[in-house]
Amino acid sequence: MTDKWIQKALPPSSKNKLRNQLHVKEGEKIPESKLKKAEHSKNPLERKRAHLAETLKGMHHSKKKK
Repeated sequence: MTDKWIQKALPPSSKNKLRNQLHVKEGEKIPESKLKKAEHSKNPLERKRAHLAETLKGMHHSKKKK
């Protein structure tokens, strides 16, 4: 399995879409309150992107075992 499998699974065109929808500047973290609000949005794409962001946030980097 490759190291960066999730980056290959997501299309490059999806980069920063949620950030732009939530009007968060580049380089800043998306506030938890905006992310939770987006998860309950009526816009289905915004809701899906927020849910994916929440899922990916839970994926922590693990140190490789030797």
